[in-house]
Amino acid sequence: MRQFLFFVQKEFYHLLRDPRTMFILFGMPLMQILIFGFALTNEVKNTHIAILDNSKDPVTAEIIQELQASRYFDIVENIRSNSELEPAFQSGKIKLAVIFPPRFQYSLLHENKADVQLIADATDPNVANTLANYATAIILNYQNNMKGQEEFPYTINTEVRMLYNPQLKGSYNFVPGVMAMVLMLVCAMMTSISIVREKELGTMEIILVSPIIPIRVIIAKMVPYFLLSSVNIASILFLSVFILDVPIQGNLVLLVSECLLFTITVLALGLLISSVTDSQQIAMLISLMGLFLPTIMLSGFMFPIENMPLPLRTISNIVPAKWFYYIVKTVMIKGLGFSYVWKETLILMGMTIFFLVVSIRKFKIRLE
Repeated sequence: MRQFLFFVQKEFYHLLRDPRTMFILFGMPLMQILIFGFALTNEVKNTHIAILDNSKDPVTAEIIQELQASRYFDIVENIRSNSELEPAFQSGKIKLAVIFPPRFQYSLLHENKADVQLIADATDPNVANTLANYATAIILNYQNNMKGQEEFPYTINTEVRMLYNPQLKGSYNFVPGVMAMVLMLVCAMMTSISIVREKELGTMEIILVSPIIPIRVIIAKMVPYFLLSSVNIASILFLSVFILDVPIQGNLVLLVSECLLFTITVLALGLLISSVTDSQQIAMLISLMGLFLPTIMLSGFMFPIENMPLPLRTISNIVPAKWFYYIVKTVMIKGLGFSYVWKETLILMGMTIFFLVVSIRKFKIRLE
């Protein structure tokens, strides 16, 4: 019995002295609970919307106040003309626009009927539907409160228009997200074990005594996965267009270039993980838990980032898939050009340079 207790005690010492194991045992579960707890919701909150009030009367002012008071909407644009609507959607500033026609109050009080137009960004059809339903419910609630106890046939009709995806196909949102996940799996998870595999197999000594410099070793590790990922990109785009009926609205060369840039970014990240780890199991675990889950949860693919608290929204900025997902939706679905994605492109380029520099600096030229 004493021997058994001794081994139990020894195992505890091993666990407590290894900070990586302690992080896996206690840190990761806490992080997952927080991320899943805040992100796993179908409710849409704090969505940026725009108002085009062509009437500017007391009734429209009250409806706008009701929209602003709800937790679902945050009015960030007061548009003055229809010509400003398209640029606001293209820039990604808003997800919904509420348009009041001229003489709204007069039509409602004298003709007992008035119309409100809702225009939603349907690149994510589920979010677009939800936002339209929320706005319609708020307007309907105002209509019912306006009637009060009197039986006046006041009716406010909401006309919904879906931009970029009028048929509300789920594949319009599914394809960009799957591209991010596939490239993340193939590139980051596979390259994360490339250097550490050499250490475990004992072939790193041969590499280190060769005249090749570290940067060439890093690049040599990237090339095979880069070529394989290029095939994956072509396959995904082919299936998207000819099988899933998702047209490429924007410039194909720009879209492919952005995909290749993201591929290099993720390859560099995978090599960084491989350079700082000592076993394939740890490298795979970091790639799976530390990259794959944030790609799903914090990229905006599965759940709107606007729903999350400020700390998670801040953390999402360091997830490369978030920026790539936005780029693909902007170029492929909205059909916009480089002028709308240059900031996100620079962010991915900056991440790539950072990961490569750190990978080279962390590459050990001597085995310990």
